This record gives sequence, C-alpha cells and structure tokens, in this order.
Amino acid sequence: MLEYIVSKQEAGNRLDIYITQKDKEITRTSAQRLIEEENILVNDKKQKASYKVQENDKITIQIPEAKQIELKPQDIPIDVIYEDCDIIVVNKPKGMVVHPANGNPDGTLVNAILSKCKDSLSGIGGEIRPGIVHRLDKDTSGLLIVAKNDKAHVKMSEQIKNHEVKKTYIALVRGIIRENEATINMPIGRSKTDRKKMAVVKNGKKAITHIKVLKRYDKYTLLEINIETGRTHQIRVHLSYIGFPVVGDYTYSNGKNEFGVIGQCLHAKALDFKHPITQKEMHLEAPLPQYFKEILEKLDQKE
Repeated sequence: MLEYIVSKQEAGNRLDIYITQKDKEITRTSAQRLIEEENILVNDKKQKASYKVQENDKITIQIPEAKQIELKPQDIPIDVIYEDCDIIVVNKPKGMVVHPANGNPDGTLVNAILSKCKDSLSGIGGEIRPGIVHRLDKDTSGLLIVAKNDKAHVKMSEQIKNHEVKKTYIALVRGIIRENEATINMPIGRSKTDRKKMAVVKNGKKAITHIKVLKRYDKYTLLEINIETGRTHQIRVHLSYIGFPVVGDYTYSNGKNEFGVIGQCLHAKALDFKHPITQKEMHLEAPLPQYFKEILEKLDQKE
C-alpha cells in the first residue's frame, strides 16, 4: 500500500490528477478506475475522482493484484506492421473486435495477439484488454498499438493522454465538403436518446477533429483526418453531425452502402509517435483495405 500526505502546494488538485503526479506509473484512466473500485481512499473514505484534495489529506493507494487472464489464445491471422520486444503494431481489418465484450467472447484482436505474443503482453489494460493502449471501432480498419510490457504500456498511454500521438485516418463521406480544410470542435458524450450511441452534447468531453479534403467526387468527398482527442466514435459522430456521414456507417447514418460492401469507409492509415522505450521517432502506415480501394476505383472511373 502507498500512502501520501497532501502538502499545501498540492492542495486544490483533482484526486485523479494528484495520483498521476505522485506516481508516474499510474495513468489518469487507471487512477479513476482505482478510485471507483475504492482502492484509493482519502482519509480512509471513498471520494470521487473530481474531489479536490486538501492540505494534510491522507491518500492511500492499494494496487490490486493483476487478475488472471481467462482468455484463450486463438490462431487468427493478423497483419503485423511493426514488432519489437516492447510493442507490436497491427493493421486491424474491418469487422474485427479489438477486445472481448458481451456478444463477442472470442475471435477478437486480443485473442489473436495472445496467440502470437504468448506471455509477453502488458497486464495494465485489465483482464480482457491485455496490452491494449487505444482502440478502433469494430468496423474501422487500420493501425493499432499493443504494448508487450507494463512500462511500454504506461509510456504509450502517457503519449496518448498528452496528445503526442498523431493519428491519421482516411474516410469517404457522403456529400461534397466545400472547405479544403476545417476543424470540428464539438463536445461528445453519451446520447440521451440511445445509450448505445455517442452524440454531440453540451456537457460532453472536449473533442477536436481536423479534416482535409483529398478529393471531391460527384456525391462524395475523400478526407484525410487527424484527431487531437480520442473520444468513442469521435470521427463518425462529428462527420455525421455536420451532415457528411461516413459511407457504410450503420450507426450514425442509414448505413446505406451503394457500392455493395458491408462496412464503413474509415481507415486508420498512419501513426506518428515516439517509441515508448527507445524514444525513437516512429512513422508507420497501413495501406487502404482492398474493398476501400475498389470503391475509390469505381468513383474514379465515373469521372
């Protein structure tokens, strides 16, 4: 158990932020989970993550033992773009769930990674998310970083939290966007009408999406997208909200795909980041999936 006494200079900080400042190995997300599970107490009492610590508060931290992973490794082919002893970067296909959840107990990227990496995965992500430092939606293809050890996991999580990882996406949307470049800065939170969906809401979390037009077609626009924040479904929610939904998105539009392909035209094309251990500047790319290329070829032929 760890124990801290809040100094006068530290008073006024949120509890979750205070924890990350005192222990660099604990991310803010991990701190919030520990607080919720009552593994972090203030003066031996539970407090919310937003609690403002006071001078002389006694903060105790109990780090629970890592849960035994009950997942079974599955020999599922995965496209590895980069791998070393600390991280593995894969090109996730559309239709593959990143980690198990209700309705998807297996056949996930985590099952495939467990088979490939055996015991060399970070356990910080929790029982069903070993090594996972960020996510992609089921029907979004492209690059995903997986940590092989806890140190790499912590360092990568810090980069993501500090917006130091540049994520570049390619999307085909319905409609013609007139501006060559634009920034969408609209808060995102849980939809009040459908709890399974996200939405632009007044009291949501800050969400910033930068878009750049690569090509305009008759009824569509091809975009390059960079996101400063990583809210759930951020790109899809933002683009749908401004009237240009992603082609094939069944959740935030009618899902119609006039090209005969099931799945959305959204691909995580590139990642720029510092290697979590060596600090080497990394730039990795994944080519567009075949179905996406074929759609663009059809549009090019119509011109």
